[in-house]
Amino acid sequence: MSSSSVASAPLKSKTIATWLALSLGSLGLHRLYLYGFSDRLAWLHPWPTLLGLYGVQRMGELGQDDRSAWLLIPLLGLMLVNAMICGIVYGLTSDEKWDAVHNGSRSSGPSGWAAIIGVVACVLIGGTCLMSTIAFSAQRYFESQVEAAQEISQ
Repeated sequence: MSSSSVASAPLKSKTIATWLALSLGSLGLHRLYLYGFSDRLAWLHPWPTLLGLYGVQRMGELGQDDRSAWLLIPLLGLMLVNAMICGIVYGLTSDEKWDAVHNGSRSSGPSGWAAIIGVVACVLIGGTCLMSTIAFSAQRYFESQVEAAQEISQ
């Protein structure tokens, strides 16, 4: 990218990136904002998220014994956790480093409290999603082990 195209590019806000990661990060919207529509990782985000949502739908329709849902639902949790980690990293990056990486060293101004509030929300939601995903996966694993042991003993 030439220096004139960097100078004419719009400034990327750390606060907006943090809040996009918080709200729609599992779909990759924060990456589209930062890197544009040519970012391949941004286009990979929706697939595991949608598969996880499909797993939630399957569990709602077929009940908790649906083994496919067991495999799909943790994908949703992991994508949510990934987005929250990105929001935390964006929000806690210093303004100088943010501008050097995303704005070609042009100053976007101080980020203020909105970015910090976004980070706190990301920590809250990310921690909840991570613990829920681990608990759900562990519960399903141990239930399947108990069922297998019961089948063997009969």
